[in-house]
Amino acid sequence: MVSKKDKELIEAAASAVKSRYRNDWQEVGAAMRTRDGRIITGVNIDAYLGRNAVCAEAIAIGRAITEHGDHGIETIVAVRHPKPGEPGEVAVVSPCGTCRELIHDYDAKARVIVPSNGKGPAAVTIGELLPNKYRRGNE
Repeated sequence: MVSKKDKELIEAAASAVKSRYRNDWQEVGAAMRTRDGRIITGVNIDAYLGRNAVCAEAIAIGRAITEHGDHGIETIVAVRHPKPGEPGEVAVVSPCGTCRELIHDYDAKARVIVPSNGKGPAAVTIGELLPNKYRRGNE
């Protein structure tokens, strides 16, 4: 179940990707709410070499830190724009493994909005998405 604030975040992510959509280049949008209440958006940066691509969640986190300082991640969501001719609408997607690590690194208490088995989006903690997270040394 998602709250009104969560729905607002989903809409912000959808708006970001709809306004910047380029087939095979910018297909994913993200929005995060910082712990001080700001909403920051980002779109993925694709590349001919996949390993050079940067996820929308990473862009949003980077923008938040660069433009506003590190205020933590209250909630974050990513959405995917359908390709031309593909059925469906912009929809919530789960963060990839790398983004799960990044979100956890920047705020271990972050909430993440994810798809919920056809029941619409749901909010979970990053710890639920990334149990037993890798830690360096004695952390």
